[in-house]
This record gives sequence, C-alpha cells and structure tokens, in this order.
Amino acid sequence: MTYFTRYLLVFVCALFTLTAANGQDTNSGAWYMYFGTNKIGQNLYWHNEIQYRNHNWGGDLEQLLLRTGVGFDLTENNNNLLLGYGYIISQPYHQNEKSEILEHRIFQQFINKETIGRIVIQNRYRLEERFLSEDYKMRFRYFMGFNIPLSQSRMAPKTVYLSLYNEIFLNLNAPVFDRNRVYGALGYTINNTLKVEAGYMTQLYENNYRGQFQLAVFNTMPFSSRNE
Repeated sequence: MTYFTRYLLVFVCALFTLTAANGQDTNSGAWYMYFGTNKIGQNLYWHNEIQYRNHNWGGDLEQLLLRTGVGFDLTENNNNLLLGYGYIISQPYHQNEKSEILEHRIFQQFINKETIGRIVIQNRYRLEERFLSEDYKMRFRYFMGFNIPLSQSRMAPKTVYLSLYNEIFLNLNAPVFDRNRVYGALGYTINNTLKVEAGYMTQLYENNYRGQFQLAVFNTMPFSSRNE
C-alpha cells in the first residue's frame, strides 16, 4: 500500500466520522473550489478563482463566488501584491425562504511565504471594499496557513501533505468581529503546477458556527516563461 493510499484511508475515515457526527446538523454544507495563479510576465501573474458553495452537499446554492486579479511578485515565490475583483451571488435562507444578494467586491492583498524546516507558512493580509445590493462595507482579513509534507521531506510532486489554516475577518465598522475560519485538509501534489485538497472548515460567528466539507484544486501552470 502506497503512502498516499494509507494517508487517504486514514483521512477519509476521520472525515467520515466528523461529517457523520454533523449529519443531522443543517449548518453543514460543501464548497467546491478552483484556484488559479498563473504567471503572465516576468513578475506578473493572473489570479482566477471559482467557488461553488452549497447549503448541503450539492444542488442548493448558498454562494457562487468568482474572483480574479493581477498580482506582482516582489520576490520570487515569497512576497507578492494583488489587486482583484470579485462577483458574488449569495442565496441565504431567512425563515425557510431563500433570498438573493448580489455583491461586487474590490480587494487588495499582500502575501508572504516562508519555509521553516519542512513546513511552508503563508501569511495573507487582505482589505475588501464590498458593494452589496443595498449596502457598502469594508473588511480586513488575516490568513495564516501551513502546508506540512507527510510522505516526503518537502513539497515536491507526488507528495501527500497536511494543510491547516486560520483566517479572521474584521469589519471596519461595528460590529468589528465578522467571523473566524478554521480549516484542516489532506492534500496531494500531482506535479509542480497542480495539487488537490479535501478537508473540513468551520466558520465561527459571534453566536453560532457553520461547517463545510471542502474540495479544492490549485493550478499554477504559467502562461509565460520565466525568461520572457
């Protein structure tokens, strides 16, 4: 049995136990996500993102999030800036009736990455200007994530890894605390530009929480050569 198969079996068992425990909880849903970070110049890259979020495992849309942007690498693979735009369709329930909220979002972010031992650490600082159907809000987000290789000593192709992150959301107006996300997943690097993750994320609000199963694909295939 390969490393990947063994880790996958253990993770699936743990995930099944977790989702079964929440099986009767209407606060559990599923997110299916694609993230692209593709080089378009010597220091420029294009960010593209699709997130299909469900109230349940599928077929009951909670939110469709489309995000794109252009980034600039300050240093190779370590520090970068991004200016982006997002279009979001949200369909929340209120007393068993669904409504629809449209949002246009502009955001600016700075990402710092570093490797300590075998652990890859990412810090992301993001400011959002949110233009909703009948409102305008500003929000700050701080993300700290860890990728820990399990089957090899570093994040190389065909590596099974553990992915963990915590992200806090703070409004620039009252109430200040918006939410906090805690995430754990098992990932696999298919090659140098493609990896997949499956895991579970809990969103903690002031008075309640919501859990989501997550399946994500990450693509970093460049659209231009490094020596362009």
